Amino acid sequence: MSAAPALPVKRLECFATALFTAAGMEPDKARTVGELLVLTDAMGRRTHGLAMAPLYLAELAKGTMAKAGAPDVVRDTGATVVWDGNYLPGLWLVKSAIDLAMPRASRLGVCCIAISRTHHIGCLAALVKQAADKGYVALIANSDPAGARVAPFGGTEALYTPNPIAMGYPGRSNPILVDLCASITTTSMTREKYAAGEMFDQPWLIDADGRPTRDPAVLEHATPRGALLPVGGLDHGHKGFGLGIMIEALSQGFSGHGRAEGIRRWGGNVFLQVFDADLFAGRDVFAAETGHFSARVRANRPADPARPVRMPGDQAARQLNRAEEQGITYDARTVAALDEWAGKLGCASPFAA
Repeated sequence: MSAAPALPVKRLECFATALFTAAGMEPDKARTVGELLVLTDAMGRRTHGLAMAPLYLAELAKGTMAKAGAPDVVRDTGATVVWDGNYLPGLWLVKSAIDLAMPRASRLGVCCIAISRTHHIGCLAALVKQAADKGYVALIANSDPAGARVAPFGGTEALYTPNPIAMGYPGRSNPILVDLCASITTTSMTREKYAAGEMFDQPWLIDADGRPTRDPAVLEHATPRGALLPVGGLDHGHKGFGLGIMIEALSQGFSGHGRAEGIRRWGGNVFLQVFDADLFAGRDVFAAETGHFSARVRANRPADPARPVRMPGDQAARQLNRAEEQGITYDARTVAALDEWAGKLGCASPFAA
């Protein structure tokens, strides 16, 4: 079964929105989730785009992702906000938090929002882009208190999740989008490798005895299970472990909900900061300083002349332009899963011949 032909971005957005609406999600939430998943694919982050839709639809069907409603406001001081997300769609929750935070940052310089009990929040780069496109600086940190995928440095037992963190800010040609996690690789990539019957190029995991391995099966298909290694691996993994600890504190400590409660339900906690550079040294100064650094990075002599040095976000911008001009293609596995759900929900699939 070959990959489907490229489809226009708008058509894919409409299809994704229709799927989530048919599954019972409120229209505004369905539209936001659908558009952000397609944006993620258009940016080239394929593990967190429409490939996530079947998982979300299954969660909606089970009632473990809420279809309707709003977050509960636990506390609101103006500059700081705490929400209980009630397991609403994570992409919609974080986009709503960004929309709330931007005007407050314009008044106060910064607004911080901690959210407990979100559902999966997808690609962080796509989310911080929402603020960067409007001239703001955004930082997002995320953890799942029910998940255990990464072993602490020196340990053998999975304890916490890859704990992604992202920062986005405006650039002269395109937003700068830094998106990374505290583990060497992600759960999604490990599952993708396992499904494809492939090994990792490097030993990015450990088995239950702490031995490094390239085999993705050890994470979820071995007894006892292994774990992902923190960034830095067996040599300098204390650095990735330290980053993971910081994200745990920001996302769980500030939201007041986490591992101490013995959570077992797939979801997440989020810490969001939105800044307005105008209330610091000024937007023009911020643009000049960050723009100077970006220019020096891109002008740096590359180790491989065929691969110029780039800033994070440059490749996403090129991928977005290509997607707008040529559409987006999907692999056969993703198409089959989306077609199956389209059939269940009575939606017309754009992939059908």
